[in-house]
Amino acid sequence: MIPDLSWALGRSKTSFYHGNDSIKLKTTSGDSVSLSDLAKETTPPCHLNPLLFNGTLQTVWTTVNSSDVPVVYKRKLFESDSRLYPGTFAVDFVHRIPSPDADGSLPPRTTYYSDQEFGEIGSDDSKPLLVTLHGLSGGSHEIYLRHVLAPLTKDLGWEACVVNARGCAMSKITTSIMYNARATWDVRQVVNWLREKFPNRPLFGIGFSLGANILTNYLGEEGENCQLKAAVVCSNPWNLEVASWGLRNSWWGREVYQRFMGNNMKKLFERHADMLIKNPDIDAERIRSITYLYEFDRALQCPAWGYPTESAYYRDASSCDALLAIRIPLLAINAEDDPISVKEAIPYVEFEQNPYTVLCATSLGGHLSWFQSNGDRWFAKAAAAFLDKVAKDIDLSAIQPKQSQNGSVGASDAGKRPVYEPMRRKWHIPKEHTA
Repeated sequence: MIPDLSWALGRSKTSFYHGNDSIKLKTTSGDSVSLSDLAKETTPPCHLNPLLFNGTLQTVWTTVNSSDVPVVYKRKLFESDSRLYPGTFAVDFVHRIPSPDADGSLPPRTTYYSDQEFGEIGSDDSKPLLVTLHGLSGGSHEIYLRHVLAPLTKDLGWEACVVNARGCAMSKITTSIMYNARATWDVRQVVNWLREKFPNRPLFGIGFSLGANILTNYLGEEGENCQLKAAVVCSNPWNLEVASWGLRNSWWGREVYQRFMGNNMKKLFERHADMLIKNPDIDAERIRSITYLYEFDRALQCPAWGYPTESAYYRDASSCDALLAIRIPLLAINAEDDPISVKEAIPYVEFEQNPYTVLCATSLGGHLSWFQSNGDRWFAKAAAAFLDKVAKDIDLSAIQPKQSQNGSVGASDAGKRPVYEPMRRKWHIPKEHTA
């Protein structure tokens, strides 16, 4: 038998997971195509740098690669409209004209909107607009998301914005509330605001790593009422408890990735400690003594949000169940050698249960990496191609919510039996059946 040496040539195997009843999408020409076929059609061959032949090398190369993809932003601070989660958060809008004046208080190529500029931001044009969520402790400055935003906005006529998690991308936290892995309220507010300001623009979403987890939860919470037309999630950790234990159970995962992410979150805490410690349940010295990410979650996220343990937090915030409640076209992209969003956490069977979702899984690629020999990132091409195809060739108004047999949100039960609701994350007897 001839051994498979495709990995040595950078040839990644690409596999798709979806149900046999993948939704049919009507095209603008009057034909139809299944979501699964559209995803396969728009996904380019995954040919990666042969020198980066495993997930660890691909992922580490992110910190070594010095190439840049410039994107210019204008920032606006939003006041949360949530009574439960007050505070401010920053949204960075892709802007095509660089500002002559740099602002040292913001990331590179980012300046604030003036009041006059922002007052004129609304439009009745029909350009597609992409709402972007970054990864853990990241922001609009992250190069992995700029690899997607640059070609869409510069070459394909898209508009885009990045919803920065509270305290990220050099933004300030103005209350004792930070963010967590299922903090969907800020993106919900932004989507509602965009729908009002740009009534004719089709809205789309993309999330990366932790942002992918948050976006998936948001899509599940919205269900058939979601105002986004389609979405892509990249390197979603899916099951946070499984992913956390996967990292903790290896020396490299614990001493490199868990330690690195824990240190980043400690730095984030220190930048905003004066506000965060106003929560009497937060012990600053305990947080300063942590080493690993799971210890940070135990010391800050648990007391901040009322979780008894970090495992309870991970189970509640995981998006693998939310996947079942999604009612818009979703493409997920994961590498099976990802050392952070581990293969064991990917909900393969759930993708086969929901006709609105497709998983593209590659054998190589690492975490938000997929570096090709020329320095480009393959996943950015796959994500941009899918989004642009849906935006320009699919009649999105023709998509109708389809009842699936997965106990989705709003599903009715003819008999008086317990049902499973993904966003409730519990098998239970509906109230109307207990009377």
